[in-house]
Amino acid sequence: MNEQNIITILDYLGTFAFAVSGALAAAEKKFDIFGAIFLGFVTAIGGGTLRDCMLGNTPVAWLHNINIFYTIMFAVLITFLFRNTIQRFFKALFLFDTIGISVFTIIGIQKGFAADISVPTAIMMGIATAVVGGVFRDVLCNDIPLIFHKEIYATACLIGGVVYVALCQFDFNGVAAIAAAGIIFTVRTLSVRYNWSLPRFK
Repeated sequence: MNEQNIITILDYLGTFAFAVSGALAAAEKKFDIFGAIFLGFVTAIGGGTLRDCMLGNTPVAWLHNINIFYTIMFAVLITFLFRNTIQRFFKALFLFDTIGISVFTIIGIQKGFAADISVPTAIMMGIATAVVGGVFRDVLCNDIPLIFHKEIYATACLIGGVVYVALCQFDFNGVAAIAAAGIIFTVRTLSVRYNWSLPRFK
C-alpha cells in the first residue's frame, strides 16, 4: 500500500472519528438530531476548511468529495443509534477526539507540502487542521476548548508532526504517516493517564 492510499484511509478515519466526537458532545448537551449533525460536520471539517482557505485551495476539499458528506452522516447516525454502546469505550469522546487529531495532523502537513510551504509552516498547518474543528465544537457547546486545558494536546500534534517530517526525510514514506499518527495518539493518551502538562502562567 503506497503512502497516498494510507493518507486517504487516514482522512476518512479522522473524518469519522471527529464526526463521532461532535455527535457525542451534542448528546452530552442534549442537542436534537439536527444539532448533532451540525456539530458533527463542524468538528469533522472545521480544521480542514480553515487550512484550505489559508492555502488558497478553494472550493475547499470536502466540497469536491461527496464521500466526506456520507462519512459524516454515517458517523452521526451510528452515534445516534448506538450512543450507549459507544460510551462504554474508555472515555469515548476523548478516544475519538484523539484519533481525529492524530490523523488530521498528518493530513494537514501533507497539504502544506503539496502547497510548497516551508517545513515549520507545514507542521503548524497540520496542527491547525487537527485542533480547529475541536475548538469550534467546544465553543459551540459552551465549553473551554481542549487546546487550552492543562493536558498535552497540540503539543502531541507537534511531536508527531516533527517525527513525520523526519521519517519522510529518510524515505520512510510508507510507514511515516502511521508511525507519526500512532505517536500523537500515544503521547496524548499518556499525558492524560499520567497528568502531564506544560508550564502554566500564574
